[in-house]
Amino acid sequence: MSLYGAKRPPAGETPTTELAAVPRQVNVPPTGPATPPPIAAGPVGHPPVPPLAGAPGAQDNPTETLDSTAPADPALLTEPAPRRGVRRALAATGVVAAVLAVIGGSAGYAYSGEVPRGTEVLGVNVGGQSREGAAALLRAELERRAETFAAPVQVRIGEQSAELKPIDVGLAVDVTATITAAVDDAPGPVDLLFRSRSIEPVITVDAERLDAELRKTVGRGGRPMTPPSIVFQGTTPKPNYPAPGQDLNPEQSAEAVRTGWLSGQPVVVPVIEAHPTTTREEVDKLVEELAKPAVSAPVTVTTERGSFTVPPAAIAKSLLLHPDKAGKINPAVDEKKLHAALTGELAKVELKPKEATVTLQGGKPQVVASTGGHGVDIAALSRDLLPVLAKRDGREVKGVLKPIEPKTNTEAMSKMGIKEQVSTFTTKFTGGLSLPRNHNIMTIAKEVDGAVVKPGETFSLNKHTGERSYAQGYKDAPVILDGKLVPGVGGGASQFTTTIFNATYYAGLEDVEHKPHSYWFERYPAVIESTIFYPTLDLKFRNNTEYGVLVDTSWTNDSVTVSIWSTKVYDSVKTVYTPRRDITKPKVVYLDPGPSCIATAGIDGFTQDAYRVITKGGKELKREKFSWRYEAEPRYLCAKKPG
Repeated sequence: MSLYGAKRPPAGETPTTELAAVPRQVNVPPTGPATPPPIAAGPVGHPPVPPLAGAPGAQDNPTETLDSTAPADPALLTEPAPRRGVRRALAATGVVAAVLAVIGGSAGYAYSGEVPRGTEVLGVNVGGQSREGAAALLRAELERRAETFAAPVQVRIGEQSAELKPIDVGLAVDVTATITAAVDDAPGPVDLLFRSRSIEPVITVDAERLDAELRKTVGRGGRPMTPPSIVFQGTTPKPNYPAPGQDLNPEQSAEAVRTGWLSGQPVVVPVIEAHPTTTREEVDKLVEELAKPAVSAPVTVTTERGSFTVPPAAIAKSLLLHPDKAGKINPAVDEKKLHAALTGELAKVELKPKEATVTLQGGKPQVVASTGGHGVDIAALSRDLLPVLAKRDGREVKGVLKPIEPKTNTEAMSKMGIKEQVSTFTTKFTGGLSLPRNHNIMTIAKEVDGAVVKPGETFSLNKHTGERSYAQGYKDAPVILDGKLVPGVGGGASQFTTTIFNATYYAGLEDVEHKPHSYWFERYPAVIESTIFYPTLDLKFRNNTEYGVLVDTSWTNDSVTVSIWSTKVYDSVKTVYTPRRDITKPKVVYLDPGPSCIATAGIDGFTQDAYRVITKGGKELKREKFSWRYEAEPRYLCAKKPG
């Protein structure tokens, strides 16, 4: 047994560390000059190993001293040196194990949770939390300081200043990315034990939206780049030369805002010197090698159904020599402009499709079959035309015809359920169809006859007929303008408007837009009537049923009728009126005599309500209120005022 009760190692075992035995002396006063005690020697090549506190051989009392000159303990002196070394080695191994255990335990503490302890973001301690827990803490802090994070950001661009609202440019703290960065960038365990750390939040911003907002500021006082271009005046190309200017780089701007947002200082956005990609010399080259040759002669387009030409004027209208954002001119042919410029020429080879329609034959709706057509593939023509424009000879292109299907074919029209008359309405007029006003009523009725409104579609009378002009066959007739009847092209169209409004009203279709006349005329039902004036006043209704709607018109020498054909949805549609109220009398107004003066007898003014009552299944389904205030129409006299 050893001095401390340990078994001695077997003889011949080689120790890893050899220590010299030092006897202990307690409270022995010095008898001679004080001399420093020798240091116990360790193994060769290693520094001395002092005993650890609490281990065998350590000082148990601070007053005890070790003295190499004291008499040695016989038991120690008789113990073989190898065995003493083994005992010391075992003690040292225990110390190392203890230290490792402490470090291991500390590391476990430091790394408990997915986010390392001591981690802070925006002053919030998120250490020791799971990712979800840390994210919840950070979101709570952002909500608590929502007003701060929503405050406008001051930015400076050169000499200009502006404010940006974070919500307008997508500026925000990315909570998920921030917590991920905190987890992925974890320091060592010792740093975590003795130091805390602050993680910068991950900031996101929409670079495109930010760039758009910043350019508003640059536009107020910056020096924008002058991009190059070539435009045509008639068929003569005119160059616009480039010039450098100040510009923004979206990525650099975004980085500046991300970095400086939470600094508390105005964000300085860098401004770069921007030079257009296309140079002055290249503009001149494009003029000589493309623009001028392009309009030097027509281009012939051949198809399987004949040929047509693209004249220089059409080329000048459709050839685009405009720059992109970098200031580079990329020649292109605009499809829509080319198609618009070739309307007459395309008719030589194109055939329009015929839509399926519905007509009344023997008092019953019959579907008229659709037919397909064909047209020039404008996209292909625009593509193939561009390489030819630079040539002065051999200006020919092969055109491609593609089939064009009708928007509504026979099968689709047959399934719309147009099978019976749902409503009809007639208004009267006098003087026969030879009068300009009545002629206009017949003209607009012809244009609308046969119109089909699909389920969910909105019908616009102005859009369907276009402007009612002399070219369409309309004549001058009285119209109300500024409260007076004056001659105007298309006068009388409002009577047809009232007729179709009532037909759709009693069909139960949805009223989208209409406006009654300023004055009430006895030929119209009060309130349930409408005027029209292109383009400001329109009549619109929506087909709010699941069936198609056919508008059928007819006229006689003294009347016009509009009938709606579809599938009947409601039992009945009726009107219930309230009594007239707030009645006013007309005043007398004298007008200068002449051909433009139209005399009137005057009409009372009043206010009235009309309720559209719709029944279905024997019950009232809905009741809609229509109200209108009619002004008293003055009694206009074409004469000088007496006195």
